[in-house]
Amino acid sequence: MKCQDVMKQSVHCAQRADSVQSAAATMRDQQVGFLPVCEGDRVVGTLTDRDIAIRLATMDRSAASCRVDEIMTKDVVSCRPDDDLAEAERLMATRQKSRILVTDPSGVIRGVISLSDVAAHDTATRADRSASIERVQGGFARARNDLLLDDRRHSVYELLYDFLQI
Repeated sequence: MKCQDVMKQSVHCAQRADSVQSAAATMRDQQVGFLPVCEGDRVVGTLTDRDIAIRLATMDRSAASCRVDEIMTKDVVSCRPDDDLAEAERLMATRQKSRILVTDPSGVIRGVISLSDVAAHDTATRADRSASIERVQGGFARARNDLLLDDRRHSVYELLYDFLQI
């Protein structure tokens, strides 16, 4: 499975010069805890609700007077839309991220993959695998039952034949 098959494509971004208050309002309105930070359409960082809570509080500044680029995480962890999902999972694990950006080669945002997206994909994949296994097992069971019936018929016919031969 490719990252583009799992990623959320509708992504709201904050701009570097936005106030933290404005970014927090976007998070609230969109019911998300994560925003890519862009300069134009290129990703230059990320902002999480945790960044706001921890960094802003330690700066002793108001959200209205602080710019997003003052508290954002500048280290962008991303994958490409055509990467295997396993690559995104590996990056999330090694970089200890619960969300990863999906960007094109020039850094333009294409989507976001969260741990919940990966978990939902894993659940769907397990369900598909379970259904396939059940279909295969059902086929084996039917074949086994057919053989047993054939064996029983064969045994009954043999007994009848043996009986008639006597």
